[in-house]
Amino acid sequence: MSKQTKHLRVMGILNVTPDSFSDGGRHHTVAKAVDHAARLLDEGADILDVGGESTRPGAEAVATEEELARVIPVVEAIKQRFDAFVSVDTTKAAVMRESIAVGADMINDVCALQQPGALQAVADSEVELCLMHMQGEPRTMQHEPRYDDVVCDVKAFLQRRIAACEEAGIERQRLWLDPGFGFGKSMRHNYQMLQRLQAFHELQLPLLIGMSRKSMIGHVTGRAVDERLAGSIAAATIAALKGARIIRVHDVKETVDAMKVVAATLEGDYL
Repeated sequence: MSKQTKHLRVMGILNVTPDSFSDGGRHHTVAKAVDHAARLLDEGADILDVGGESTRPGAEAVATEEELARVIPVVEAIKQRFDAFVSVDTTKAAVMRESIAVGADMINDVCALQQPGALQAVADSEVELCLMHMQGEPRTMQHEPRYDDVVCDVKAFLQRRIAACEEAGIERQRLWLDPGFGFGKSMRHNYQMLQRLQAFHELQLPLLIGMSRKSMIGHVTGRAVDERLAGSIAAATIAALKGARIIRVHDVKETVDAMKVVAATLEGDYL
C-alpha cells in the first residue's frame, strides 16, 4: 500500500452475478472476472470483494450450489494469479468455508454472521470479518424501514453482533463494521448515518463503508446509476474524513486518487 494511503484501503467490487444493480452480468465467467480483477488491481485496489449473490433491493435468493459455482472458481483463480487480498461477499456458511479453503482473506457478510452455521464457519480461521447491519432482507428491506434513532439502533445491533463473535471465540481484532448504507434505510436514514458517522467509532472497531453508485447518491443528484461517479467520490471522501478505513467502490482509480488527497490532508505528509 502506498505511503499516501497507508491508513485507508480501497475495496474494488467484483460481482459475479447476473443481476447486481450496477454491473450485473458483466463478469459472470471466470475469465472475465479475472480480467476485471487485474484491472481493479492495476487501478490501485487494496482489496477485491467477490460477490456471487446480488443484495440489491428486491433481489431473489440464490441457492448455495449456484453461489459456490459462481464464487469459488473466481477466488481460486485470483489467488493463483495475483498476490491479492480477496474478500468474499456472502451470507452462507458453506460459501464462507469453501472461500476460506481456497485462500479468501476476508468474509464480508451483510447479515453479520447471523445465518445458520456462519459463526462456526469462520471461528477457527484467521480471516478478517466484516459485520454489516441490514433491516429485513434484500427482498423486503426497503419497504418502509423504521428506526427510533437510526444511528443508535444500528450501533446497538453491531454491538450485539460483536458480542456474539467474541462468545464464539472470534478475536475482536479480526472484525470490521459496516452500518449498511442502503440496506433497510430511507434516504433520510442514510444521510443521518453519514452525518453522524463518527458515532460508530464508539464501538472501537474500524469501519468499512460502501455507498458507491447507490440510490442515496441518485436521489440527491438525479443521476442514473452509471452517472453517479462524482456523487460517489463525494460520499467516499466524506466517509474517509469521518474516519472510515475501507471504502468499497465500483470506480477504483478515481477513488484511489481521492483517498490519496484525503490521506495527505489527514496525515499532513505534504504540509
